[in-house]
Amino acid sequence: MSRAPLAAPDYASFPSLRGRAVFVTGGGSGIGAALVLAFAEQGARVAFIDIDEASSRSLAHHLAEAGHKVWWRLCDVRDVAALQAAINDAAMAIGDFHVLVNNVASDDRHTLESVTPEYWDQRMAINERPAFFAIQAVVPGMRRLGGGSVINLGSTGWQTKAAAYPCYAIAKSSVNGLTRGLAASLGQDRIRINTVSPGWVMTQRQVKLWLDAAGEQELARNQCLPDKLQPEDIARMVLFLASDDGRMCTAQEFKVDAGWS
Repeated sequence: MSRAPLAAPDYASFPSLRGRAVFVTGGGSGIGAALVLAFAEQGARVAFIDIDEASSRSLAHHLAEAGHKVWWRLCDVRDVAALQAAINDAAMAIGDFHVLVNNVASDDRHTLESVTPEYWDQRMAINERPAFFAIQAVVPGMRRLGGGSVINLGSTGWQTKAAAYPCYAIAKSSVNGLTRGLAASLGQDRIRINTVSPGWVMTQRQVKLWLDAAGEQELARNQCLPDKLQPEDIARMVLFLASDDGRMCTAQEFKVDAGWS
């Protein structure tokens, strides 16, 4: 799928992010880790949670070696009380959050026939419910700050009618409803809320589990751009929306999918 090698990107800096407190859910690996790294490199004060202790610890150690100290905690977002406690504790440690990135998700494959009520509830408890309650936890601090930015990670998978994960598709389709349903009320306090919907991003997990010869053909057939999406490509859009550069963007969906959808 790839053509000639790309030159190293010359990415933008966002001075307005320097010193601001940022909270990322599911920040220990994949897209989440790219988000944590990108914000840290902008000089933000970053906190994240994840259920993967090894990856989270490794990321925090890597950032510390580069001079970026981050706050993190092991947390299962299915436990709403633990999620909100982590946000509140992190705010006590590094300050009220100007930015929240609702990134946590799990796109485990399943069929219509295999779904039980218990499995349904588990999928929604990971892929849908945490975003709402994370927003609920950060909004009082954003109001104290005089504004903020919430970025919800959606997906183009349901929009292109991917068939392998109906519960995930349902949960991710609701992200746009969450964004648009809160935009007017949050906007009165200058809190912006947007959706960033990635295409097929080549995280380590995606490559290991799903990228086969048929997948390569899908990429070549459906993407307008020839290069594979990387986690940092999603991070760049999130940085823009988190920064003052995106100060008049709210209630919108921004797709980063190389033209697939």
